[in-house]
Amino acid sequence: MTTPIYYVNDVPHIGHAYTTVTADALARWHRLLGDDVFFLTGTDEHGLKIQRTADANGITPQEQADRTSARFREVWEMLGISNDDFIRTTEPRHITSVQSFMQAIFDNGWIRKGTYSGQYCVPCEAYYNDADLVDGNCPIHNRPVEWLEEDNWFFELSKFEQPLLDWYASNPGCVQPDGKRNEALGIIRQGLEDVSVSRTSISWGVPVPWDEGHVFYVWYDALINYATAVGYGADPERFAEWWPAVHHLIGKDILRFHCVYWPAMCLAAGIEPPHRIGVHGFLLVGGEKMSKTSLNQIFPADLVTDFGVDGFRYHFLRDNPFGPDGDFSYEAMVTRFNTDLANNLGNLLSRVATVVGKKCDGIGPAPSPTSPLAAVSVEAYADTAAAWANMTPSLALEATWRLVREANAHLEINEPWKMEPGPELDAVMGDALEVLRLVSILATPAMPDTCAEVWKRIGLPGTPGEQRLPDAAAWGGYPGGLAVDKGEALFPRMTMPTND
Repeated sequence: MTTPIYYVNDVPHIGHAYTTVTADALARWHRLLGDDVFFLTGTDEHGLKIQRTADANGITPQEQADRTSARFREVWEMLGISNDDFIRTTEPRHITSVQSFMQAIFDNGWIRKGTYSGQYCVPCEAYYNDADLVDGNCPIHNRPVEWLEEDNWFFELSKFEQPLLDWYASNPGCVQPDGKRNEALGIIRQGLEDVSVSRTSISWGVPVPWDEGHVFYVWYDALINYATAVGYGADPERFAEWWPAVHHLIGKDILRFHCVYWPAMCLAAGIEPPHRIGVHGFLLVGGEKMSKTSLNQIFPADLVTDFGVDGFRYHFLRDNPFGPDGDFSYEAMVTRFNTDLANNLGNLLSRVATVVGKKCDGIGPAPSPTSPLAAVSVEAYADTAAAWANMTPSLALEATWRLVREANAHLEINEPWKMEPGPELDAVMGDALEVLRLVSILATPAMPDTCAEVWKRIGLPGTPGEQRLPDAAAWGGYPGGLAVDKGEALFPRMTMPTND
């Protein structure tokens, strides 16, 4: 499972965090299933943009990369990101891998010498045709492009139109959602041109092994990070173990590179293209994409202070459906926090712990095998599992929270706080405790710390992240006879900000 590697010209904002938290949640879900998971993120550190940013800051490109890469590490640690590796494209292992990978393409006859001239957007590190520009500006950054001309080495992408179409036909689920797959196919069917893979105008990059004075264009260096991290060019056995079972998670602005260029590069190098590429939309603020120039960036730490780590994670997974653009709103974040976390999950735990403390001597009873919630749990697990498998966390969490709402409704109907101690009360409370057990497991990908706390409060040993699905989702896993701790409110309600 991979995120894009993030460019070190700027510090992480919530757009970066959205992608990374989503990838983390998907990795955690697959671990619950018992899959072997290798979760990769990192930073992209070469190219003209880094060189210019470093010059503007009065430091070397390496110092610029070191400073900003460290910021990404800090933010991911704060957000509980469970990555197994953090790759930097300035590392020796990556330089070796890039040279081996591109040498393979060169040796296979897919790279030629030529001269390139065209319109170039430095923030994108990409060339654009006149037809791609909007009023002469980059379509992504809405800023003027520059004319660049130099001798380059070219990858013969034009010869991969049919092989790519064949690959897409043989792997219908390779790009998700379907709209993004169709967009990639549209790019291929419009015709592909050979693309420049080297530069002579800058030195901040991976040297081309067959031509001194050239460095690889930053995008081709960057894409190969996914192969580097699992041993390409250094550990053939490890690479064979993991590749091509890779699931890339990317934003729509880098679709062309990941869904057209990268599969073609893999084919040219003699390896399988990636198994799956999940493409999501932009996270907008006030209807605009976050950028340094528009000064509309929001930083994760600012929101974590108000909502906590798991409140932050839950909102971005639940309120931003995977695929289309999402528009961030602090008010919507407060509403989701109060509705799902404070009123539903937090309230369920508080009610259950209070009644068990008062009427069951603080010892949680076992659930009833014939509970009406048992059937609800079967459906909720099936829908949750299907949604995570389809890379749609918002639907997965909606399915899990149906179980929370049904459990609260079950308590409202039975009013255990009015019941006398006995078998009927025990059944109602055992059912609610079993729902808390199940939700702790199913929501762990989104809220690992919160779910571990719920698990502990209802007396269970270990952690929900150590459980294995689907067995752990079977109704009746709460054994009863365990001490239940009320504790403080999981999610104290928040007040809506005023305009003052």
